[in-house]
Amino acid sequence: MRILNIAAFAISGYASTEGRQCKPFNPLLGETYEADYPDKGLHFFSEKVSHHPMIVACHCEGRGWKFWADSNLKGKFWGRSIQLDPVGVLTLQFDDGETFQWSKVTTSIYNIILGKIYCDHYGTMRIKGSGNYSCKLKFKEQSIIDRNPHQVHGFVQDNRTGEKVAMLVGKWDEAMYYVLGDPTTKPKGYDPMSEAVLLWGREKSVTKTRYNLTPFAISLNEMMPGLLEKLPPTDSRLRPDQRHLENGEYELANAEKLRLEHLQRQARKLQERGWQPRWFRKDKEDGCYRYIGGYWEARERRNWDGIPNIFGQGSESPTCSVED
Repeated sequence: MRILNIAAFAISGYASTEGRQCKPFNPLLGETYEADYPDKGLHFFSEKVSHHPMIVACHCEGRGWKFWADSNLKGKFWGRSIQLDPVGVLTLQFDDGETFQWSKVTTSIYNIILGKIYCDHYGTMRIKGSGNYSCKLKFKEQSIIDRNPHQVHGFVQDNRTGEKVAMLVGKWDEAMYYVLGDPTTKPKGYDPMSEAVLLWGREKSVTKTRYNLTPFAISLNEMMPGLLEKLPPTDSRLRPDQRHLENGEYELANAEKLRLEHLQRQARKLQERGWQPRWFRKDKEDGCYRYIGGYWEARERRNWDGIPNIFGQGSESPTCSVED
């Protein structure tokens, strides 16, 4: 069933969050990022479309499908922890018309003052399908004495009959399994794991980096040969503070951080004066940001007329770094 793979995709994104509690770079208004993999037929693009509230919209296309979403967070500070509640809907649509929509669960970061810092994801994720099946997943909240944390349980439901047709069980940082049918109808003493089939398993990388980034995550900031001439001046790879930090040039990174923070403070004034994102527009019906097209065509022509240099630096080209 296609819905099982959608559930695995929705869960697997949390696996890389373990040990990565550092505050990320806050993108500038209008900052963009692209990921182009022609060999896989995949094109991803994102843009920061709002400063207050801070919203980043993305659009991705693959062979036979399209994915789009916008993300915003509502934070709560509880003294020793921070609670982050995602706002926004993720949509995946296939060429045959079947569509799936879901929202992310709550994330909390604990022991931010004392103790070993860690994060947890918890809540209910409902994946609504326009076809025959939908899915409900329960991310169990970790307790202080929990010896088996990060558990996820759920089931697939037939939209036509309301019956449960599959069960899902596993952990968001390890693996997920599925069992076809409804285990609650089985005889007493039945162990569903005896018939469980591996749906997704996390790749255990032995590479240890300073910020616990995976090799794939590290590669996302690489300036590959020939890429610089294709990128718009708004691409994240051109951020000087980020590049200096990656290269270990901490004093330069801090100086650029202060300069960009000053530019960031001006972003709210731009938005108040009617600034509009270049590549996305807000849908009047559902309030979600949708890609309006044109980015990849402009990239092909290498024509970025009217695209501002939001990082406000000279023509100094970023250099590739080598990860130890």
